[in-house]
Amino acid sequence: MDSIAVERFEAGRGRLASLAYRLLGSAADAEDAVQDTFLRWQAADRERVDVPEAWLTKVLTNLCLDRLRSAHARHERTAGAWLPEPLLEGDPMLGPADTFDQRESVSLAVLTLLEHLSPVERAVYVLREAFSYGHTEIAGILDITESASQQHLHRARTRVTAERRRGGVRADPASARRVVEEFLAAAVSGRTERLVALLTDDVTAVSDGAGLARRLLRVTTRERVASFVRAGFRSTPAKRRLAGGTPALHIATVNGAPAVLAVIEGRVVGAVAFAVADGRVASLHGVATADRLTRLDEAWRRQDDPEPAVIEAW
Repeated sequence: MDSIAVERFEAGRGRLASLAYRLLGSAADAEDAVQDTFLRWQAADRERVDVPEAWLTKVLTNLCLDRLRSAHARHERTAGAWLPEPLLEGDPMLGPADTFDQRESVSLAVLTLLEHLSPVERAVYVLREAFSYGHTEIAGILDITESASQQHLHRARTRVTAERRRGGVRADPASARRVVEEFLAAAVSGRTERLVALLTDDVTAVSDGAGLARRLLRVTTRERVASFVRAGFRSTPAKRRLAGGTPALHIATVNGAPAVLAVIEGRVVGAVAFAVADGRVASLHGVATADRLTRLDEAWRRQDDPEPAVIEAW
């Protein structure tokens, strides 16, 4: 392959990776999809490609759809044992964040909602909301009609927007962080009544159970979520053995939202991302399965000046 073709591909690699991550919810799978796209680009008759960006977007999107439709992915995701992979603020794979819709489209809450869409609905939603593609372009990428693209977007928006409205108006980053700091203090101290007061009426909590459970753990209602959180944040010798030490708890920004990270000797062993609305916590997503934290852990270790721990020893 000539150097110009490689340069063209590399110039768009970041955008392709960001698109793949939104479609797949996994950084590792996204990287594989980008590499497969490169191999297709390498083998293509590039003289017949009029618009490389459009060609690469089409190939990547359809490779991602093939992955979403695969038997393994359908089983894993339908079985409810899967959560999107969290990424630390500044990770280029998070992609564009110029608009509210772009920032929301990569939150763990929205990425989890996208799991309830069909693969094509998910692709249309991501291409339109996060990358501002028009329906003519989307129709060409997915080999569907413009009318079908509009219908898929309408169904996707209806489902996602209805869920996003739960809990109220999303807080600005600074306000959301203050709520999470107060929430963490209440969780660690065992003040269950204060925890309940910091939760919206329709709050939900989802956890992967550190990969130990066959299905995701889902909890609803303020009282049950407060009890679930209190139990989860209660430090015990058994938990410290399972984690491999005594974690420090940090507050960081993950997928555009405040999160609590459990860190042992510089290694991230758990992440809980929060959605905050009207001054209260509307949802929590907890990830502690090691292979879902690899990229976040690597990014955390690369920081020159990480934020100090809120709690030095949990």
